[in-house]
Amino acid sequence: MHIDLPEKRYYGIGEVAKAFGVNTSLIRFWEKEFDILKPKKNAKGNRKFTPEDIKNLKFIYHLVKERGFTLEGAKTHLKEEKKQSLDNFEIINKLETVKNQLIKLKNNL
Repeated sequence: MHIDLPEKRYYGIGEVAKAFGVNTSLIRFWEKEFDILKPKKNAKGNRKFTPEDIKNLKFIYHLVKERGFTLEGAKTHLKEEKKQSLDNFEIINKLETVKNQLIKLKNNL
C-alpha cells in the first residue's frame, strides 16, 4: 500500500486517516489497542503523528486490513516477531515503490 503524505515532522489525525482511507475513529482505536503507536498530543489534546508512527500504522494496516489478521493476532505478531517482520515489510514497501516508478516510466515511453 502506498501512502501519499508530504514529508513533514508531524501529521494530524485527519490527514493520516485520509491517506489510509479510514475513519479517524479507527486510528484512535488502533492507538489504544497497539502499544507501538504513541502520537504526541498538544495542549488541546490533538494527536500529532511522527513519520515513525506512520511507519507503524502502515505495518498495522498491512497486518489487519491486507493480510486479515485479527487484532489479537496482529498484537501477538508484533510482540513476537516485530523486528524481523518490520524489516521485511520495509523491504517490500521499497520494492513496491521501485516497481511503481518503473511502471510509470514504462507508461511514459
